[in-house]
Amino acid sequence: MLQASAEAARRFLVARQLLAPARSLVGGEAAVLEVVRRLGSLQFDPIAVAGRSHDLVLHARVAGYEPAWCDRLYERREIFEAFNKGLSFVPASELPWFLPVRSRRAETILAENAAVAERVLERIRAEGPLSSADFEVEKGPTKDWFGVPTNAVRAALDALTVTGVLGLARRDGNRRSYDLLERLLPAEVLAADPPEPERLRHRMLSRYRAHGLLGVAAGDTFGGLGPAAQRNATCAELLDRGELVPVKVEGVGQRFVLRDELPLLEAPPEPPPTVAFISPFDPLVWDRKLLGTLFGFHYVWELFLPPAKRRWGWYVLPILFRDRLVGRFEPRIDREAGRVEILDVWWEEGFAPREPAFVDAMREALGAYRRFAGAERVEWPSHLAAEKRLFG
Repeated sequence: MLQASAEAARRFLVARQLLAPARSLVGGEAAVLEVVRRLGSLQFDPIAVAGRSHDLVLHARVAGYEPAWCDRLYERREIFEAFNKGLSFVPASELPWFLPVRSRRAETILAENAAVAERVLERIRAEGPLSSADFEVEKGPTKDWFGVPTNAVRAALDALTVTGVLGLARRDGNRRSYDLLERLLPAEVLAADPPEPERLRHRMLSRYRAHGLLGVAAGDTFGGLGPAAQRNATCAELLDRGELVPVKVEGVGQRFVLRDELPLLEAPPEPPPTVAFISPFDPLVWDRKLLGTLFGFHYVWELFLPPAKRRWGWYVLPILFRDRLVGRFEPRIDREAGRVEILDVWWEEGFAPREPAFVDAMREALGAYRRFAGAERVEWPSHLAAEKRLFG
Protein backbone atom coordinates (compact mmCIF):
# COMPACT_ATOMS: atom_id res chain seq x y z
CA MET A 1 0.00 0.00 0.00
CA LEU A 2 1.22 3.48 -0.86
CA GLN A 3 2.33 5.49 2.18
CA ALA A 4 2.29 9.27 2.56
CA SER A 5 3.70 11.51 5.27
CA ALA A 6 1.40 13.96 7.02
CA GLU A 7 3.21 16.86 5.33
CA ALA A 8 2.83 15.29 1.88
CA ALA A 9 -0.87 14.65 2.52
CA ARG A 10 -1.48 18.26 3.56
CA ARG A 11 0.41 19.63 0.57
CA PHE A 12 -1.44 17.25 -1.72
CA LEU A 13 -4.83 18.31 -0.39
CA VAL A 14 -4.32 22.06 -0.70
CA ALA A 15 -2.82 21.67 -4.18
CA ARG A 16 -5.52 19.40 -5.59
CA GLN A 17 -8.18 21.57 -3.91
CA LEU A 18 -6.85 24.50 -6.00
CA LEU A 19 -6.02 26.43 -2.83
CA ALA A 20 -2.22 26.60 -3.17
CA PRO A 21 -1.87 29.22 -4.41
CA ALA A 22 -5.20 30.77 -3.48
CA ARG A 23 -7.30 32.60 -6.10
CA SER A 24 -5.00 31.42 -8.88
CA LEU A 25 -7.45 30.22 -11.55
CA VAL A 26 -8.06 32.81 -14.24
CA GLY A 27 -10.69 32.95 -16.94
CA GLY A 28 -13.85 34.22 -15.27
CA GLU A 29 -16.83 31.96 -15.94
CA ALA A 30 -14.63 29.32 -17.57
CA ALA A 31 -12.57 29.11 -14.37
CA VAL A 32 -15.75 28.73 -12.31
CA LEU A 33 -16.85 25.86 -14.52
CA GLU A 34 -13.42 24.27 -14.17
CA VAL A 35 -13.79 24.28 -10.37
CA VAL A 36 -17.26 22.72 -10.55
CA ARG A 37 -16.04 20.01 -12.90
CA ARG A 38 -12.92 19.38 -10.82
CA LEU A 39 -14.77 19.07 -7.52
CA GLY A 40 -17.82 17.37 -9.01
CA SER A 41 -20.30 19.64 -7.27
CA LEU A 42 -20.57 22.78 -5.13
CA GLN A 43 -22.77 22.65 -2.05
CA PHE A 44 -25.31 25.48 -2.02
CA ASP A 45 -26.51 27.44 1.00
CA PRO A 46 -28.46 30.72 0.79
CA ILE A 47 -27.03 32.29 3.98
CA ALA A 48 -25.11 35.31 2.74
CA VAL A 49 -23.83 37.17 5.83
CA ALA A 50 -20.22 36.52 4.77
CA GLY A 51 -21.03 35.54 1.18
CA ARG A 52 -23.01 32.54 -0.05
CA SER A 53 -21.20 29.27 0.58
CA HIS A 54 -20.61 28.34 -3.06
CA ASP A 55 -19.42 31.88 -3.77
CA LEU A 56 -16.89 31.60 -0.93
CA VAL A 57 -15.64 28.27 -2.32
CA LEU A 58 -15.15 29.88 -5.72
CA HIS A 59 -13.70 33.11 -4.35
CA ALA A 60 -10.95 31.08 -2.62
CA ARG A 61 -9.93 29.54 -5.94
CA VAL A 62 -10.76 31.91 -8.80
CA ALA A 63 -8.94 35.19 -9.37
CA GLY A 64 -11.21 38.25 -9.12
CA TYR A 65 -14.26 36.05 -8.61
CA GLU A 66 -17.64 37.73 -9.03
CA PRO A 67 -20.87 35.99 -7.90
CA ALA A 68 -22.48 37.01 -11.20
CA TRP A 69 -20.21 34.51 -13.00
CA CYS A 70 -21.78 31.56 -11.25
CA ASP A 71 -25.25 33.04 -11.66
CA ARG A 72 -24.76 33.34 -15.42
CA LEU A 73 -23.59 29.72 -15.70
CA TYR A 74 -26.74 28.74 -13.83
CA GLU A 75 -28.95 30.84 -16.11
CA ARG A 76 -27.34 29.26 -19.20
CA ARG A 77 -27.90 25.74 -17.73
CA GLU A 78 -24.20 24.94 -17.73
CA ILE A 79 -24.58 24.10 -14.06
CA PHE A 80 -27.74 22.76 -12.47
CA GLU A 81 -29.11 22.16 -8.99
CA ALA A 82 -29.21 18.60 -7.68
CA PHE A 83 -28.83 16.80 -4.36
CA ASN A 84 -25.31 15.62 -3.61
CA LYS A 85 -24.37 15.93 0.06
CA GLY A 86 -27.07 18.55 0.31
CA LEU A 87 -28.37 20.86 -2.37
CA SER A 88 -25.53 21.42 -4.81
CA PHE A 89 -24.59 22.80 -8.19
CA VAL A 90 -23.41 20.07 -10.56
CA PRO A 91 -22.31 20.24 -14.21
CA ALA A 92 -25.51 20.05 -16.25
CA SER A 93 -24.02 17.27 -18.36
CA GLU A 94 -23.80 15.09 -15.22
CA LEU A 95 -27.36 15.68 -14.03
CA PRO A 96 -28.71 12.26 -15.16
CA TRP A 97 -26.31 10.60 -12.69
CA PHE A 98 -27.74 12.66 -9.83
CA LEU A 99 -31.43 12.12 -10.53
CA PRO A 100 -32.88 9.39 -8.29
CA VAL A 101 -34.55 6.43 -9.98
CA ARG A 102 -37.16 6.42 -7.26
CA SER A 103 -38.03 8.48 -4.19
CA ARG A 104 -40.69 6.92 -1.97
CA ARG A 105 -41.23 10.14 -0.05
CA ALA A 106 -41.71 12.17 -3.26
CA GLU A 107 -44.09 9.54 -4.63
CA THR A 108 -46.09 9.61 -1.38
CA ILE A 109 -46.32 13.41 -1.46
CA LEU A 110 -47.55 13.37 -5.06
CA ALA A 111 -50.11 10.68 -4.25
CA GLU A 112 -51.37 12.60 -1.20
CA ASN A 113 -51.58 15.86 -3.15
CA ALA A 114 -52.49 14.58 -6.62
CA ALA A 115 -54.99 17.31 -7.46
CA VAL A 116 -52.64 20.07 -6.32
CA ALA A 117 -49.72 18.58 -8.27
CA GLU A 118 -51.81 18.40 -11.45
CA ARG A 119 -52.94 22.02 -11.13
CA VAL A 120 -49.33 23.10 -10.56
CA LEU A 121 -48.18 21.24 -13.66
CA GLU A 122 -50.98 22.61 -15.81
CA ARG A 123 -50.07 26.20 -14.98
CA ILE A 124 -46.33 25.68 -15.50
CA ARG A 125 -46.98 24.00 -18.86
CA ALA A 126 -49.08 26.97 -19.93
CA GLU A 127 -47.27 29.91 -18.29
CA GLY A 128 -43.65 28.85 -17.96
CA PRO A 129 -41.49 29.14 -14.83
CA LEU A 130 -43.42 29.71 -11.59
CA SER A 131 -42.57 29.70 -7.89
CA SER A 132 -44.69 28.68 -4.92
CA ALA A 133 -45.43 32.39 -4.39
CA ASP A 134 -47.34 32.40 -7.69
CA PHE A 135 -49.94 30.03 -6.20
CA GLU A 136 -52.43 30.33 -3.39
CA VAL A 137 -51.33 28.48 -0.27
CA GLU A 138 -53.07 25.11 0.01
CA LYS A 139 -53.01 22.80 2.99
CA GLY A 140 -52.94 19.03 2.60
CA PRO A 141 -51.98 15.89 4.51
CA THR A 142 -48.23 16.38 4.01
CA LYS A 143 -46.42 17.32 7.24
CA ASP A 144 -43.06 18.96 7.78
CA TRP A 145 -40.34 17.70 10.15
CA PHE A 146 -42.19 19.17 13.13
CA GLY A 147 -45.49 17.50 12.27
CA VAL A 148 -47.07 20.74 11.01
CA PRO A 149 -49.09 20.68 7.77
CA THR A 150 -46.98 22.18 5.02
CA ASN A 151 -47.96 24.18 1.96
CA ALA A 152 -49.17 21.49 -0.45
CA VAL A 153 -48.07 23.57 -3.46
CA ARG A 154 -44.49 23.84 -2.20
CA ALA A 155 -44.48 20.14 -1.31
CA ALA A 156 -45.73 19.23 -4.80
CA LEU A 157 -43.12 21.45 -6.49
CA ASP A 158 -40.32 19.85 -4.48
CA ALA A 159 -41.61 16.34 -5.15
CA LEU A 160 -41.99 16.97 -8.89
CA THR A 161 -38.40 18.23 -8.90
CA VAL A 162 -37.05 15.21 -7.04
CA THR A 163 -38.80 12.89 -9.48
CA GLY A 164 -37.31 14.68 -12.48
CA VAL A 165 -40.50 16.24 -13.87
CA LEU A 166 -39.53 19.80 -12.98
CA GLY A 167 -36.24 21.60 -12.64
CA LEU A 168 -35.17 24.93 -11.20
CA ALA A 169 -35.30 27.61 -13.87
CA ARG A 170 -33.93 30.39 -11.69
CA ARG A 171 -33.34 31.34 -8.09
CA ASP A 172 -33.79 34.72 -6.39
CA GLY A 173 -32.43 34.22 -2.88
CA ASN A 174 -34.64 31.55 -1.32
CA ARG A 175 -37.33 31.99 -3.97
CA ARG A 176 -37.10 29.24 -6.57
CA SER A 177 -38.89 29.20 -9.92
CA TYR A 178 -39.63 25.86 -11.58
CA ASP A 179 -40.17 24.80 -15.17
CA LEU A 180 -40.52 21.52 -17.03
CA LEU A 181 -37.16 19.78 -17.03
CA GLU A 182 -37.56 19.05 -20.74
CA ARG A 183 -37.61 22.81 -21.42
CA LEU A 184 -34.49 23.46 -19.37
CA LEU A 185 -31.95 20.93 -20.60
CA PRO A 186 -30.81 19.59 -23.99
CA ALA A 187 -32.50 16.45 -25.25
CA GLU A 188 -29.23 14.50 -25.21
CA VAL A 189 -28.79 15.17 -21.49
CA LEU A 190 -32.36 14.14 -20.72
CA ALA A 191 -32.01 11.03 -22.90
CA ALA A 192 -29.22 9.65 -20.71
CA ASP A 193 -30.63 7.06 -18.34
CA PRO A 194 -27.75 5.34 -16.53
CA PRO A 195 -28.69 2.29 -14.44
CA GLU A 196 -28.89 2.79 -10.70
CA PRO A 197 -25.58 0.98 -9.87
CA GLU A 198 -23.79 3.32 -12.28
CA ARG A 199 -25.52 6.35 -10.75
CA LEU A 200 -24.49 5.27 -7.27
CA ARG A 201 -20.87 4.77 -8.34
CA HIS A 202 -20.85 8.20 -9.94
CA ARG A 203 -22.32 9.90 -6.88
CA MET A 204 -19.96 8.04 -4.56
CA LEU A 205 -16.96 8.94 -6.68
CA SER A 206 -18.10 12.57 -6.71
CA ARG A 207 -17.54 12.73 -2.94
CA TYR A 208 -13.96 11.49 -3.37
CA ARG A 209 -13.50 13.93 -6.26
CA ALA A 210 -14.66 16.80 -4.09
CA HIS A 211 -12.36 16.10 -1.16
CA GLY A 212 -9.42 14.08 -2.45
CA LEU A 213 -8.49 11.99 0.58
CA LEU A 214 -11.58 10.53 2.21
CA GLY A 215 -11.79 7.23 4.05
CA VAL A 216 -14.36 4.47 4.05
CA ALA A 217 -17.83 5.43 2.84
CA ALA A 218 -19.34 6.15 6.24
CA GLY A 219 -20.60 9.17 8.11
CA ASP A 220 -22.21 12.45 7.10
CA THR A 221 -19.81 12.99 4.19
CA PHE A 222 -21.55 10.13 2.36
CA GLY A 223 -25.12 10.96 3.34
CA GLY A 224 -27.81 10.38 0.74
CA LEU A 225 -26.08 7.38 -0.82
CA GLY A 226 -28.13 4.66 0.80
CA PRO A 227 -27.46 2.45 3.84
CA ALA A 228 -23.91 1.87 5.10
CA ALA A 229 -23.69 -1.64 3.65
CA GLN A 230 -24.57 -0.34 0.18
CA ARG A 231 -22.10 2.53 0.44
CA ASN A 232 -19.30 0.23 1.57
CA ALA A 233 -20.03 -2.22 -1.24
CA THR A 234 -19.90 0.59 -3.80
CA CYS A 235 -16.64 1.87 -2.31
CA ALA A 236 -15.19 -1.65 -2.57
CA GLU A 237 -16.31 -1.80 -6.20
CA LEU A 238 -14.53 1.49 -6.97
CA LEU A 239 -11.38 0.04 -5.42
CA ASP A 240 -11.71 -3.17 -7.46
CA ARG A 241 -12.12 -1.12 -10.64
CA GLY A 242 -8.96 0.84 -9.77
CA GLU A 243 -10.76 4.19 -9.73
CA LEU A 244 -9.80 4.60 -6.07
CA VAL A 245 -6.42 3.61 -4.63
CA PRO A 246 -5.75 3.02 -0.90
CA VAL A 247 -3.03 5.02 0.80
CA LYS A 248 -1.77 4.94 4.39
CA VAL A 249 -1.39 8.49 5.72
CA GLU A 250 0.94 9.13 8.64
CA GLY A 251 -1.05 9.70 11.82
CA VAL A 252 -4.35 9.20 10.03
CA GLY A 253 -4.54 5.65 8.71
CA GLN A 254 -6.03 4.35 5.49
CA ARG A 255 -7.54 6.79 3.04
CA PHE A 256 -8.45 6.61 -0.64
CA VAL A 257 -7.17 8.75 -3.48
CA LEU A 258 -8.33 9.07 -7.08
CA ARG A 259 -6.14 6.99 -9.39
CA ASP A 260 -5.28 9.95 -11.62
CA GLU A 261 -4.08 11.98 -8.62
CA LEU A 262 -1.45 9.51 -7.39
CA PRO A 263 1.44 11.41 -9.02
CA LEU A 264 0.44 14.58 -7.19
CA LEU A 265 0.29 12.75 -3.85
CA GLU A 266 3.68 11.18 -4.44
CA ALA A 267 5.32 14.54 -5.26
CA PRO A 268 3.18 17.43 -3.96
CA PRO A 269 4.58 20.94 -4.52
CA GLU A 270 5.61 23.20 -1.68
CA PRO A 271 2.65 25.50 -1.03
CA PRO A 272 3.33 29.21 -1.65
CA PRO A 273 2.64 31.81 1.07
CA THR A 274 -0.98 32.65 0.23
CA VAL A 275 -4.07 32.92 2.42
CA ALA A 276 -7.53 31.58 1.61
CA PHE A 277 -10.74 31.97 3.61
CA ILE A 278 -12.61 28.66 3.75
CA SER A 279 -16.39 28.29 3.58
CA PRO A 280 -18.10 26.09 6.22
CA PHE A 281 -19.30 23.92 3.30
CA ASP A 282 -15.95 23.81 1.50
CA PRO A 283 -15.03 20.18 0.73
CA LEU A 284 -11.65 20.76 2.40
CA VAL A 285 -13.43 20.85 5.79
CA TRP A 286 -15.95 18.07 5.18
CA ASP A 287 -13.98 15.57 7.23
CA ARG A 288 -13.69 17.12 10.69
CA LYS A 289 -11.72 14.16 12.06
CA LEU A 290 -9.12 14.55 9.32
CA LEU A 291 -8.80 18.25 10.13
CA GLY A 292 -7.97 17.33 13.69
CA THR A 293 -5.46 14.57 12.94
CA LEU A 294 -3.80 15.93 9.80
CA PHE A 295 -4.05 19.69 10.33
CA GLY A 296 -4.32 19.82 14.12
CA PHE A 297 -7.37 22.05 13.66
CA HIS A 298 -10.55 21.59 15.68
CA TYR A 299 -13.47 22.85 13.62
CA VAL A 300 -17.10 23.03 14.67
CA TRP A 301 -19.59 25.08 12.70
CA GLU A 302 -21.47 26.80 15.51
CA LEU A 303 -24.32 28.22 13.46
CA PHE A 304 -26.87 25.93 15.12
CA LEU A 305 -25.54 26.30 18.66
CA PRO A 306 -27.12 28.77 21.09
CA PRO A 307 -24.89 31.83 21.59
CA ALA A 308 -23.94 30.84 25.15
CA LYS A 309 -22.43 27.57 23.88
CA ARG A 310 -20.37 29.07 21.07
CA ARG A 311 -16.62 29.07 21.53
CA TRP A 312 -16.01 31.10 18.39
CA GLY A 313 -18.94 32.61 16.50
CA TRP A 314 -21.98 32.21 14.30
CA TYR A 315 -20.55 32.20 10.74
CA VAL A 316 -16.81 31.70 11.09
CA LEU A 317 -14.35 31.07 8.25
CA PRO A 318 -11.14 29.05 8.78
CA ILE A 319 -7.96 30.77 7.57
CA LEU A 320 -5.63 28.65 5.40
CA PHE A 321 -1.99 29.74 5.08
CA ARG A 322 0.23 27.60 2.89
CA ASP A 323 -0.82 24.09 4.00
CA ARG A 324 -1.93 24.90 7.56
CA LEU A 325 -5.15 26.16 9.10
CA VAL A 326 -3.79 28.93 11.29
CA GLY A 327 -6.92 30.56 12.65
CA ARG A 328 -10.50 31.61 11.98
CA PHE A 329 -12.39 34.87 11.74
CA GLU A 330 -15.97 36.10 11.67
CA PRO A 331 -16.70 38.62 8.91
CA ARG A 332 -19.97 40.35 8.06
CA ILE A 333 -20.71 41.98 4.71
CA ASP A 334 -22.78 45.15 5.08
CA ARG A 335 -23.67 45.93 1.48
CA GLU A 336 -25.76 49.00 2.24
CA ALA A 337 -22.89 50.62 4.15
CA GLY A 338 -20.28 49.35 1.69
CA ARG A 339 -18.15 47.69 4.34
CA VAL A 340 -16.83 44.40 5.65
CA GLU A 341 -16.99 44.13 9.44
CA ILE A 342 -14.52 41.84 11.19
CA LEU A 343 -16.29 40.79 14.38
CA ASP A 344 -13.47 38.67 15.80
CA VAL A 345 -10.36 36.65 15.01
CA TRP A 346 -9.02 33.54 16.75
CA TRP A 347 -5.46 32.37 16.08
CA GLU A 348 -4.32 28.80 16.56
CA GLU A 349 -2.06 28.20 19.54
CA GLY A 350 1.58 28.65 18.62
CA PHE A 351 0.90 30.58 15.41
CA ALA A 352 2.54 34.00 15.07
CA PRO A 353 0.44 36.24 12.79
CA ARG A 354 3.27 38.80 12.70
CA GLU A 355 5.31 36.59 10.36
CA PRO A 356 6.07 38.90 7.39
CA ALA A 357 5.01 36.37 4.75
CA PHE A 358 1.68 35.86 6.49
CA VAL A 359 1.09 39.59 6.97
CA ASP A 360 1.53 40.20 3.25
CA ALA A 361 -0.66 37.22 2.33
CA MET A 362 -3.39 38.20 4.79
CA ARG A 363 -3.46 41.77 3.50
CA GLU A 364 -3.81 40.48 -0.07
CA ALA A 365 -6.57 38.03 0.97
CA LEU A 366 -8.53 40.71 2.84
CA GLY A 367 -8.24 43.03 -0.16
CA ALA A 368 -9.57 40.31 -2.45
CA TYR A 369 -12.39 39.57 -0.01
CA ARG A 370 -13.34 43.26 0.22
CA ARG A 371 -13.56 43.44 -3.58
CA PHE A 372 -15.56 40.20 -3.66
CA ALA A 373 -17.98 41.75 -1.15
CA GLY A 374 -18.28 44.93 -3.21
CA ALA A 375 -17.16 46.91 -0.14
CA GLU A 376 -15.15 50.08 0.09
CA ARG A 377 -13.52 49.37 3.44
CA VAL A 378 -12.80 46.81 6.16
CA GLU A 379 -13.71 47.77 9.71
CA TRP A 380 -12.12 46.28 12.85
CA PRO A 381 -13.44 46.35 16.43
CA SER A 382 -11.37 48.02 19.14
CA HIS A 383 -10.21 44.74 20.68
CA LEU A 384 -8.52 43.83 17.38
CA ALA A 385 -6.37 46.94 17.22
CA ALA A 386 -3.23 44.82 16.78
CA GLU A 387 -4.73 42.99 13.80
CA LYS A 388 -5.88 46.27 12.30
CA ARG A 389 -2.34 47.63 12.47
CA LEU A 390 -0.98 44.48 10.85
CA PHE A 391 -3.56 43.91 8.13
CA GLY A 392 -5.66 47.06 7.88
